[in-house]
Amino acid sequence: MSDFQTKLEKYAELAVKIGVNVQKGQTLIINATIDTAELVRLIVKQAYEAGARFVKVNWSDDTVTRLRYDMAAEESFLDEPKWYAGEMTEYVENGAAVLHVISSDPDLLKGVSTQRLTNHQKTYGKAMSKYRDMQMSDKFSWSIVAVPSKTWAAKVFPDLPEDKQVDALWEAIFRTVRLDQPDPIAAWREHIVNLTQKSEYLNDKKYKKLHYKAPGTDLTIELPEGHLWVAAESHNAQGNTFLANLPTEEVFTAPHKTGVNGTVSSTKPLSYRGTIIDHFSLTFENGRIVDYKAEVGADVLKQLIELDEGAHYLGEVALVPHNSPISQSGILFYNTLFDENASNHLAIGNAYAFNLEGGKSMTKEELSEHGLNSSLTHEDFMVGSAEMDIFGVTADGKEEPIFAKGNWAF
Repeated sequence: MSDFQTKLEKYAELAVKIGVNVQKGQTLIINATIDTAELVRLIVKQAYEAGARFVKVNWSDDTVTRLRYDMAAEESFLDEPKWYAGEMTEYVENGAAVLHVISSDPDLLKGVSTQRLTNHQKTYGKAMSKYRDMQMSDKFSWSIVAVPSKTWAAKVFPDLPEDKQVDALWEAIFRTVRLDQPDPIAAWREHIVNLTQKSEYLNDKKYKKLHYKAPGTDLTIELPEGHLWVAAESHNAQGNTFLANLPTEEVFTAPHKTGVNGTVSSTKPLSYRGTIIDHFSLTFENGRIVDYKAEVGADVLKQLIELDEGAHYLGEVALVPHNSPISQSGILFYNTLFDENASNHLAIGNAYAFNLEGGKSMTKEELSEHGLNSSLTHEDFMVGSAEMDIFGVTADGKEEPIFAKGNWAF
């Protein structure tokens, strides 16, 4: 067996055992593009070997997706996918796990009508609201892994010969998920312990606010009372662990919806709905985005922020050291799954219920009363750099260093 095939099989094992952590008798739903078929087949086999009751694969195709956006009737983007939402919600209510295997071109929907993109996201978001609420409350296990496509690899490695680009992206992905280690699963378990130590330190501190300072950034973020810092591993309603993202390098919590003030500048491009947004800044007053600028993709950034009222506010604050392996690789992936794990980041939109003490069992109204934001969207964007300092502000106003020059200060 070739070295590549060995790593691919280990990747499938990692997705099943560490990512979604398939349990005996459990159903697994896989959402995947047709570019990922080779890995998906290995994942299906691994899932059955782990005792899965049934594995269902929902296939999609980038070319078909683009054809729809270019050629479908305008009113079709207002049709809610109720059948799909009903099926997915029923599966997870009955204990299924969900794995997303992604490979899309970062520029897939470049040039598509903004109205079509907005209409689709609103109708999709509305139909999937119950499923999304369950996901944001850790009611079921879910995870995301990635596979190179030709167009994505060409975007990441434009200077390599065409026949070398996909291989280079595979090798980069394998390193980010620790498949270059002798025992990747053991390496992940050690990594989870290290991240958990950081979250426990921050939870013990119970900071009132965070203060970000970097070129183009001077931002304060109030944290809600009872906020919880979470690292890597999550627990579903049955108490089983899972990793929502492979890779992951972050420790994160929820901000207080109305407690964000100042300006923050992006440090990496954001690939949003198949379009790139770059060199942008956001200004907040009492939590709400009151001004924004972008050198690239300004109209798409406007579309994101105006998706609904909740998209004018933040739902996540995540800490990732500049010396993380993905950052040190120097590779810009043009894919949030990887780029967010190379940089401190924030998220526009919905907050995770599990970032609040008792939040998993709260209603939307109760979460809102505690300061958590609600929205149809949750979109991470990168703000970290080697020049960023972050301070934790105590209840009596004292500032203590959390990050110094881009890395952990404790």
